[in-house]
Parts: sequence; structure tokens; C-alpha cells
Amino acid sequence: MSFAIIETGGKQYKVSASKILEIEKLEAEIGKTIQFKNVLLLNDDKNTEVGNPNVAGAIVEAKLLNNVKDRTILIFHKRRRKNSRKKNGHRQRHSKIQITKILSKDGKVIAEAKISDTNLKTKEKIEVTSPTKINKTKLKTKEKIEVTSPTKINKTKLKTKEKIEVKSSS
Repeated sequence: MSFAIIETGGKQYKVSASKILEIEKLEAEIGKTIQFKNVLLLNDDKNTEVGNPNVAGAIVEAKLLNNVKDRTILIFHKRRRKNSRKKNGHRQRHSKIQITKILSKDGKVIAEAKISDTNLKTKEKIEVTSPTKINKTKLKTKEKIEVTSPTKINKTKLKTKEKIEVKSSS
């Protein structure tokens, strides 16, 4: 199994083909290809190359899947006997990437991944033909519900950018 060690965001990551990582936020669009040129170590199944400090010409390519936020970290300062308190919160931003190719210093492909588009955010369409009641449906991301002749739509929880279209058959 071939792998590489790359450096990005001040951290080092061991990567292999089709591995999904969560790294420091990158300024790129979702779905675009990113190249990492700070390759510290390169291993194909036979040879191992250690850079000084980098392996010259070696490139790791990845596809940006999503930009996410980490959980909230609370920062609390208190000065005793002075009735002084300060509370702040911080959410670190991360980028989810999937490694697509590992290229050697000759430009030869050492490892390549087969990427399916199911990892990207996709628009889904749900069709309900003749329900009597839709109750407590939870939708996740960019989904669309088409309801042809409902009698009642109750307590639908929509999180982000969803649409409900109600078509009456009269």
C-alpha cells in the first residue's frame, strides 16, 4: 500500500489514495482539485523516499468535498473577588478532502483513487404521490419534496434551503 506524508496548515498527515481527511480550512471551491507540494515522505510498495525537507517534484492531489465547522470551544475568564467574568466561544473551520492521486517526482502516478460523486452534497428529489399525512419529516440538505394531494402537512422540520411544493389535483 503506497502512501505519502504531506504538510498543510502546520500539521503533517499520512495520506493514501481515496482517504478522506479533515484539515485546516483551505480557500477553494467545493469540488475543485487541490495540489499539495509539501510532500515530506513518499512510499510506493518497493521504495521509500524521504525529503530534505521535501521530496522535490512529488505532488499529492485531492478533491475538496466540503467546508465544515468544528464544535464550539468555550473560553471563560474569571477574576475572583471582582465580579468580573468573560465568556467567549470559538468554532474552528475545517475542510474535508479526499485524496485522488499521489504522483512521484518523475510525474508517474503511484496511487490513484476512484472517486464517486456521492461524497459531495447532492440535490435529492423525493416524490410522494397521495399521502394522507406527512408528520415530523426531517430533511438534511438541499432536498425537494413534491406532494401531489396531501390532506395535512404537519410539523415538518426543514434545516437548510429546502422547498416544499404542494400541488392540488383540482
